[in-house]
Amino acid sequence: MSDTREIDPAWLATTWFFDHDAPSVVAFVDEHTAGIAEGDDPELVRQRAVALFHAVRDGYRYDPYRSTHDPLDYRASTVVGTSSNWCVPKAVLLTAAARRAGIPARLGFADVRNHLTSAKLSERMATDLFVWHGYSELLLDGAWRKVSSAFNIELCERFGTKVLEFDGTADALMHPFDTAGRRHMEYVAQRGSFDDLPLEQILATFREVYPGDMVTDAPAGSGAAAAGDDAFA
Repeated sequence: MSDTREIDPAWLATTWFFDHDAPSVVAFVDEHTAGIAEGDDPELVRQRAVALFHAVRDGYRYDPYRSTHDPLDYRASTVVGTSSNWCVPKAVLLTAAARRAGIPARLGFADVRNHLTSAKLSERMATDLFVWHGYSELLLDGAWRKVSSAFNIELCERFGTKVLEFDGTADALMHPFDTAGRRHMEYVAQRGSFDDLPLEQILATFREVYPGDMVTDAPAGSGAAAAGDDAFA
């Protein structure tokens, strides 16, 4: 880890969204970092980061139909209790978990063009542009690493996309091509880095870009199955 004098307290802070002092988040971090020795040795810090990445990536099935207007659905303590979610809440959980583990962390966002999606989701979105795609940024050994935890292994296998791996020494962003060489993910524009979740900005852009029913007031428990999209169910 870099010199602590260089660490902005905001990168470790508890906020309303990053409530990593909540018992459920504490238990999640403790469970998935068990067996890794404590300490600031860079290798140990990387091991904790990688363990938490895998826990979020594969512990929560990716479901793009779970976006809601309710801020409560974006709190780490809420997300940790779900079984599926989409990129922004999963990034919130990984960022909060990293902070709980003593790893400076923040959120990063980009607009991406996803060339592999379901027909039903494309119809609902009326575009292949995913604005405010969320990922985590972890400060490891003095360098920021961009880490996307969105797509779980089972989803990648279903769509034929490459599984995104992270070893703590380089960025882990979406692959540009799938396993068959088809165009997969294209990063169109960067939205920047944020110490807390800019939810109002995200939802405002969603209202501009997507049809009115893309983000709903439905309970977060509804998702791909309720929408009838077997590709993500």
